[in-house]
Order: sequence, then structure tokens, then C-alpha cells
Amino acid sequence: MGMAASQARFLGLTARMNNIEYEGQQINQQRTALSNKSASYYSDLLGMSVPTAPSVEEYTQTVYTFNDGALTNQITSLIYDNEKKDGSYKVSYIKSWTDDFSIVSASPSIITKAAGNTYKIGAVTLRDLGTAPAKGVDEYYDSLSPDQQANLIKEEQAYLKLLQDTHGNTDGYYVRYVQNTSTGEYEGIFYNQKDVQGAVLDERGNTQSFVAAYKNGSADRVEEIKGLAGCQLEQDSTGRYINIKIDGKTYALSTNTVTDQDAYEDAMNQYEYDKALYDQSIEEINAKIEIIQAEDKNLELRLKQLDTEHNAVSNEKEAVSKVIAKAVEGGFKTFG
Repeated sequence: MGMAASQARFLGLTARMNNIEYEGQQINQQRTALSNKSASYYSDLLGMSVPTAPSVEEYTQTVYTFNDGALTNQITSLIYDNEKKDGSYKVSYIKSWTDDFSIVSASPSIITKAAGNTYKIGAVTLRDLGTAPAKGVDEYYDSLSPDQQANLIKEEQAYLKLLQDTHGNTDGYYVRYVQNTSTGEYEGIFYNQKDVQGAVLDERGNTQSFVAAYKNGSADRVEEIKGLAGCQLEQDSTGRYINIKIDGKTYALSTNTVTDQDAYEDAMNQYEYDKALYDQSIEEINAKIEIIQAEDKNLELRLKQLDTEHNAVSNEKEAVSKVIAKAVEGGFKTFG
């Protein structure tokens, strides 16, 4: 190999080494960027809060109740009276009872308009509630004694007022009596006159839709008493309240453990939703980290290839350098 060729080869190898070293620097920079991105993902993992399943105890509380005749009272609040400082409490509680004189819904009916602006259900004619009918209009009414008839009209007038109060109107009502097959007793079924008279009729005079009906029945009632002052409480050795004194009367307290099942189930549903989101986020981050690790592995392999290539070029460059040195040395001897 001539001097010129050796020098050209040396320059080519030098340029090749520079390119290898430059590419290696670029790969190291890419690996550093991937490392930073991976660290960011791991930081996100550490910053995520793991959803915690709700405990049923969080939605369970001790409830005190006491009975006052037919009333069941549930205490909702016990606050020590700091103003009086006489050991008394301000108590709030809910009174609940069953009202047997209430208006409830009955089975609706198809009503037929008959002659003389009267209305019927089957063969039974509807009559004005609270007003004594003419003879022959109401078979049940006619079967009663005069005293029973008078009492029935008074009872109907009370029902009429209750219906008006319940529905917030001054409308009149119709009534018909139906025999209860279980007890054999008759019960009144009531119809709002405006509903009946305003109903759309078909060609046979029947209402095209069912008309709402009402009857006397039982309904649950509640009333809340708030901040009743001057109440005295008695505790047992465990600290549980066992008696309460209200307005001079002492009532035994019953202790019940009540769980708000609806609230607990809502919390569990929220937990399941949060957990699903958490698991999905973990899977997404892990998938991104796996992609980064695969990219880094490829860059590492490429870096090893460049290192091998760099060593080979370096060895060849050293060999060419020796050839050039010998050629220079030989030239100086010739002219020496």
C-alpha cells in the first residue's frame, strides 16, 4: 500500500470512528430520554392512591328507640345542654305510628254514564258522598236501620273532609259500597266527581280510561320533634343509655344497630368503579413501561454493535498508522 493510499485509508477510518462515536452519543441521549420517561411513569405509579373498600361499620350506627303507647320514637340527636349545665340534654326524635283513618288508593274502575246524569259501575249507581240518597239508589244504605243510616252519613261527611284535605281541594265525591269477601263487611269506594264527569266516554257511555278510586285504609305517619330541652338520660355501667325522661315521664330505651344498606351499597359500587379505573391505569402505565424497556433493549444492542465496530475500526486505524509511520521512517532513511 502506497503512502497516499495509506493516508487516505487513515482519514477514512478516522471519519468512520467519528461517525460511530457520534451515533453512540445519540443512542445514549435516546436511552437517557427513555430513562427519564420511565422514571416519570414509575413516579405516576407511586403517586396513585389505591382504592379502599368501604367498611360496613362506617355505615352502621347505634339507634335508641322508645315507645309511648302506640307511638314508636327513634332518637336522632342527643346534645348536652351547655346553657343549663344541669345534666339535661336537647333531644330530637322521630315519632312514627300507623294511622287507621287515612285515604289510600283503591283499584280504579271503568265507569258508565247512565240516564239522568247518573253514573254506574256495573249495576251499582254512584251517589254523592255525605248526602243521604233517595230510596232505591243505594242497596247497602237501604239495608241499614235509621240510626245506622244517620251514623253512616256522618261518617261519610268525615271521609269527604278527609278526601278534600288530603288532595287539597273542595271537590265533591261519589261513593259506592263493596262487600269485602274476607270479612263480609262493606267498605266505601270514593271517586272524585270532576274525574268522573270530565272523563272521555266511548260510544256506549263508558269511560275510555280507568278512573282513580280511593278508600279508607292504614298509612304510616311520621313527625319529627327537634331540640326538645330538659330531657334526662340514664346510663348503665357500659355507658349505654337505658332510660330517658321527657316532660316528667320516664321511658325505657331500646338499643338497635342499624346499617344504612343503601349507602353502603352505593359506596361499594363507587369502590368497584374506582378500582376498575385504578387497575386500568396500572395496566396502561405498565404497557408504556414495557414499550420503553423494549426500545431501550434495542438501543442497547445497537450500542454494543457500535462498540464492536468501533474496536475493529480502531485496530485497523492503528495498523494503518503503523504502516504510515514505517513509510515515513523509510523515506527519511532514503534521503538521509
